[in-house]
Amino acid sequence: MSRAAKASKSKSSPASGKTGGVARILIVDDHPVLRAGLGRLINSKAGFTVCGEAGDAAEGLELVRSLKPNLVIVDITLPGASGLVLTKNIRTEFPKTPVLVLSMHEEVLYAVRALRAGAAGYIIKQDAIDNIATALRQVLDGERYISPSIAGQLIAKSGVELASGDGGDPTAVLSDRELEILELIGRGQEVRDIAKELELSPKTVEAHRAHIKSKLNLQNARQVARFAVQWIYGQSN
Repeated sequence: MSRAAKASKSKSSPASGKTGGVARILIVDDHPVLRAGLGRLINSKAGFTVCGEAGDAAEGLELVRSLKPNLVIVDITLPGASGLVLTKNIRTEFPKTPVLVLSMHEEVLYAVRALRAGAAGYIIKQDAIDNIATALRQVLDGERYISPSIAGQLIAKSGVELASGDGGDPTAVLSDRELEILELIGRGQEVRDIAKELELSPKTVEAHRAHIKSKLNLQNARQVARFAVQWIYGQSN
């Protein structure tokens, strides 16, 4: 097991969310401070215990295999493979293990993508302090949980099929990784900075940017940057 991955054994027997026992939760997030804080918060709630932590998708999947948690909390933005990729991999290999996606993004588009990837819930990091126990219980009980701050927006878009609809957003043609890079471009990051944050090579980031340009029918990197800034501004209004 990688040194960045951390596992702990619960003294309670594992149980699903409906048996009245203690549910074992695995946290996958690349920020150690956030992992620690979220872990303490979850451990303070009756009926839950954190059985392990991981800092990236590869470590996370390794721990899902070894620990067999009742639920996995996955940060949407991870170095290397994204949280959405990890969610898809967990759902493919462990279809009965629910995933709750944790995100800093309040835009409905990210929630839709998370649900398409197979997540059972989507919680905004700012909401976690007040609502994490509710989110965990609902997801473990087989229900879907969406942060209240975006639930209304998602309902308003209910005419759009999660499996295939795009709601008229041109970025629907982009892959999850391309969307992630588009956002970072829009936030003013250079190729080298994006490569470092996502643990990719600059060449790989440039290749993704070229795919974005082609899929969005843009002419050059400058137009990609302009589109990215305008898109982010539109998402926040």
